[in-house]
Amino acid sequence: VDLEESGGGSVQAGGSLRLSCAPSRVINNWEDMSWYRRAPGQERELVATITRAGSTTYADSVKGRFTISRDNAKNMLYLQMNSLKPEDTAVYYCNVIEIGFSSWGQGTQVTVSS
Repeated sequence: VDLEESGGGSVQAGGSLRLSCAPSRVINNWEDMSWYRRAPGQERELVATITRAGSTTYADSVKGRFTISRDNAKNMLYLQMNSLKPEDTAVYYCNVIEIGFSSWGQGTQVTVSS
């Protein structure tokens, strides 16, 4: 499945952004949906995951500030990011695991200035 992220941009520290991930088709057999990020010169980092059962997990660095959600009716995945910090600056990617197959989007840039 093709995935398209949107909603990135440039904000000041303390601001908010909502990222969206739109699959190219309805995903019926998905297992997990996640957001990852990669900052310049750093390894890719798992930010948040939502399972088919609806449970969520977050990286310690974003707990209490970011919220991952899924709108099944709209077939969309979201990441609400509040209280953004300069260290949240990265390219954010959505990921879907479907019957063991992993799909990635092209990413959306988030830049947080101090």
